[in-house]
Amino acid sequence: MISDRPLIGFLFVFVFCLLAPLGDALVKVVGVGAPLMMLMLSRFVFQTVSLVPMVLVLRRGFSTGRHVFGLICLRSLFHIAGIGMMFTSLRLLPLADAIAIVFVFPFILLFLGRFILDETVGRDQIIACVLGFGGCLLVIKPSFAEVGLFALLPIVVAFAFSTFMLITRSIAKECDPISLQATSGTVSTAILLLIWLLAGNDAPYDLAITLPATERIGWLLFAIGALGTAGHLCMTIALRFAPSATLAPLQYVEIPVATFLGWLFFRELPDGLAALGIMITICAGVFVVMSERQMLTAKATSE
Repeated sequence: MISDRPLIGFLFVFVFCLLAPLGDALVKVVGVGAPLMMLMLSRFVFQTVSLVPMVLVLRRGFSTGRHVFGLICLRSLFHIAGIGMMFTSLRLLPLADAIAIVFVFPFILLFLGRFILDETVGRDQIIACVLGFGGCLLVIKPSFAEVGLFALLPIVVAFAFSTFMLITRSIAKECDPISLQATSGTVSTAILLLIWLLAGNDAPYDLAITLPATERIGWLLFAIGALGTAGHLCMTIALRFAPSATLAPLQYVEIPVATFLGWLFFRELPDGLAALGIMITICAGVFVVMSERQMLTAKATSE
């Protein structure tokens, strides 16, 4: 068993927080230059091709139990839905706004944990959740005026990712993390190919599988797959060196990184209202995850 080494965990989470928004920025660069199906396949095919050989070489075995495999399939469906809607929102919204809105997921996860897993939720956490959702609405308002209901897509993404994380939490102790990602990548690729086959020849543009229109787009698709896989591998490694409750606050580094990349790539900066909302969301989110960590520590001490 690997002992807790938080500094190593922090290092890998920090790398994740650099890679994840960079991958999102490249999705925004591609825009409608490639079908949504190609963007998602680039993500999951790279994950499969890179991690399956690693599992075979390390002889870790795959997650093949019927119960676990069923949950992996369900998890993959939510992962595909979340990534598909996230990629769509990145075509329409400023990079920092889209990522900041998705970060309401700790609040959603808190309520799902309360009603599905019967976890304890304190009054201060509920207040922080209300403030966090309020901050989220401030971020949404400017984008809503421009793109309408599409501005709400990142909230749906947050619900999908929260469910994805709850399922992950329920099977994490039964699966090797790299084997889990290899299996998930394979299942997700198979689901996407099945959707493509069912769509048929008359499928809309975003469900088509096509060759990249240019060499540049081909390299961008490759980079999106590589960054997505590397980022999640960094998070997996980080969780082997430190508990998720310790690492969670650092994930909010993604938002300022996304803000910088939005300015660097697209000359986008949040307006005053959105910037205020981002700050409220960050503060409320960090408070929620820190409160959860304190509750877990108190519970462990009492036992």
